[in-house]
Amino acid sequence: MLSDDEFSEIIISGAGPAGITTSLFLSLKKIKHTLIEKEQFPRDKICGDALSGKVLNILKKLDNSFVNELYNNNEIYNPSKGIIFVSPDFTKVEIPFKLNYISSDEAPGFVAKRLNFDNFLFNKINQNYCHVYQNCTLTNVEKTNSGILADIKHNGISFKKKCKVIVACDGANSIISRKLANYKIDHHHYSAGIRAYFSNVKNLNPEGYIELIYLKEYLPGYFWIFPLPNGNANVGVGMLSQNVIEKKIDLKKMFENTLKFNPKIAPRFESAIQQTSFQGWGLPLASKKMKISGNNFLLCGDAASLIDPFTGEGVASAMLSGKLAAETIEEAMEKDDFSATILRKYDLKYFKTTQAETRISTILQKLIRNEKLFNFVLKRISKNNELKNVLTLMFADVNLRKKFLNPLFYFKLFFKN
Repeated sequence: MLSDDEFSEIIISGAGPAGITTSLFLSLKKIKHTLIEKEQFPRDKICGDALSGKVLNILKKLDNSFVNELYNNNEIYNPSKGIIFVSPDFTKVEIPFKLNYISSDEAPGFVAKRLNFDNFLFNKINQNYCHVYQNCTLTNVEKTNSGILADIKHNGISFKKKCKVIVACDGANSIISRKLANYKIDHHHYSAGIRAYFSNVKNLNPEGYIELIYLKEYLPGYFWIFPLPNGNANVGVGMLSQNVIEKKIDLKKMFENTLKFNPKIAPRFESAIQQTSFQGWGLPLASKKMKISGNNFLLCGDAASLIDPFTGEGVASAMLSGKLAAETIEEAMEKDDFSATILRKYDLKYFKTTQAETRISTILQKLIRNEKLFNFVLKRISKNNELKNVLTLMFADVNLRKKFLNPLFYFKLFFKN
């Protein structure tokens, strides 16, 4: 069994991007902590595998050499220069992540299997400040007068550990979120996703553009094709859970039918080879604002329901939450105060940073429920370079997304030729 001196007063549960980012920033601050992970690395995580420029920005804050490693390993990390939106009537709009991109520029984003990316992060953990335990499961948490009592099972042996603060980075089914923050699944703000890996998919974009194809039957979700290195692709579908339940949809069957019978999609998969089985997972969306801290706990990533409701992106928000969690823990340690009042600063920082972006994404998610309106909007954008440029700039500057809240934006969109 682990000795008490091996366990710090800070426990991070879950070694995905949220948990490892929290650890890395705590280590930069020379704060000792414990990180537990239920699996053994390298391990997979079901995901769309897209890594945006926001992910790279956080990596640069940790160590710019991390990003250079990605750029220098195109066998694992496929550079992505933009995104292709496709409306239900198959109007296509290509939006680069960066204006005036030249070949010598760094790629603004990547597509990489989470098996590889999470392992990359895991190998960056600074074990001078972080005790790491794999095959280590958090089975229960209880609030006490002095902090948190955690029930832990490591290599089959169960024991209890006390800590002053616990950081939930243990995913959509987080026991910490359920026990300490009373989280319950709200299917109006939850998405179901299914993905598989394929080779030999036709017409993958040569510059690594990811494709979001908004087929009628999935709205406000979408079908995606994300190009990986060596001609491979992450292919999947995401759909609002409430729609799946209300319409009694077999999402796996719908996905298979899309691949086989959709007149625009099926031809691209005629010679494709499916490399993995269909795998599903749940995505808790940020369209419903939740409390993400309390007495002696912080929630990060999927455990805090931070996934973008429009694009489904979750890695960037997970890493941002990990960074801000570490900053908040540093302040709490200085004051030796892990009360809800102190830790609430984490909520304020996170939502101040992301509220404009999340609001826009929520509006867009609602907009695309209307098939005709979505078709019309994408047609207008496809014919208007100024609007394309605005969308491009929004990927680089979150503040520019506020244009979506300006009535003049919609006047240009709907009425200006």
